[in-house]
Amino acid sequence: MTDYAVDRLVFGPDDVDLARSPLAGRIDAETYVLGAFNPGLTRLPNGNLLMMVRVAEALREPVKDGHARSIRWEHGHYAIDAWPEDQVTFDDPRVFRIDDEVWRVLALTSISWLLPVELSADGVEVIAVHYDRAIAPDAPYQCYGVEDARISRVEDRWLMTTCSVSPERLSTTLYTSDDAETWTLEGIILDHQNKDMLIFEGLIGGKYWAQTRPLGDTWFAYPPGAEYRPGPSINLATSPDALHWKPHEMPGLRPHAFTASTSRMGGSTPPILTADGWLSLWHGVMPKGDVGAYRTYWSILDKDEPWRPVRSDHGVLIAPNPALTAGLEDRMYLHDVVFTSGIADGGDHYVVASGEADLACRITHVPKAAFGL
Repeated sequence: MTDYAVDRLVFGPDDVDLARSPLAGRIDAETYVLGAFNPGLTRLPNGNLLMMVRVAEALREPVKDGHARSIRWEHGHYAIDAWPEDQVTFDDPRVFRIDDEVWRVLALTSISWLLPVELSADGVEVIAVHYDRAIAPDAPYQCYGVEDARISRVEDRWLMTTCSVSPERLSTTLYTSDDAETWTLEGIILDHQNKDMLIFEGLIGGKYWAQTRPLGDTWFAYPPGAEYRPGPSINLATSPDALHWKPHEMPGLRPHAFTASTSRMGGSTPPILTADGWLSLWHGVMPKGDVGAYRTYWSILDKDEPWRPVRSDHGVLIAPNPALTAGLEDRMYLHDVVFTSGIADGGDHYVVASGEADLACRITHVPKAAFGL
């Protein structure tokens, strides 16, 4: 990874005004911003950039009166659920595990909503924070939050995928817009635990295409000596209308056997078309502690056959930068994590948006020459 001319935090937890949160006045408990991170990114019609920031709003006292507590949306209001402290395992500020369940069952100490933040055209200055356009849970399948927006512009329409969380499913939901300002919830488009859905910014053969990342706890082995290793990978799907998706039969990007840095991988930014093919930024996760170490990598995919990589680079494109969060050490609960989630054309460079340490929003200007463009 090289040094970039622009590489900075532009928005963080202290920049969120909770008095204007969708939860304000609707919950009988003090909250704080656990993180403002993993922003979707797109270019607005006025030339500015829009970040759709994930705000994780957490209970100031996740444990109270001998009970572990969680926030939940239900039928237009917010509730607090509580479990006896001796029936949970609480070793992460974000979640706790319910001990007596047959399966691994988690509860969240925060609930996530999306905050539109308008940036200058180069992405380095906050122009406006649009609290009046915040996207909060609004359906039963979102009762524990709306997470990790990814925004694609396809022809004259904006498509935003999000992860919606509930006890019934961890699903992918779609919002659409004609102006990237007013968004309509279209509902669930991928069901249980299919994360990091990225819609290509353009049609291929008259169809919508997307990268997906199904999760599971069982994988089948490649033959000994194979180029790839089993585990979470980036798959492909097609759709006639961006609502109804069919998995594509050819495999997409897969973790390579020769490096532990990509032992787990998933899509980061919606693929955008270049002269050489579709530029796809993706994250690789090296085993480290409970969460792993996250880095950003890239591939260019064939413009007509996007399951076929034209070239990839397993050198790190964007790595975590502790210097950026030096003033936020007292707020940090994760280290060694950068999660890239948005990209926009900046002329001779790309403006790349990332979540730094699940805490704040980072903007990096990556020269197009870094991709051989």
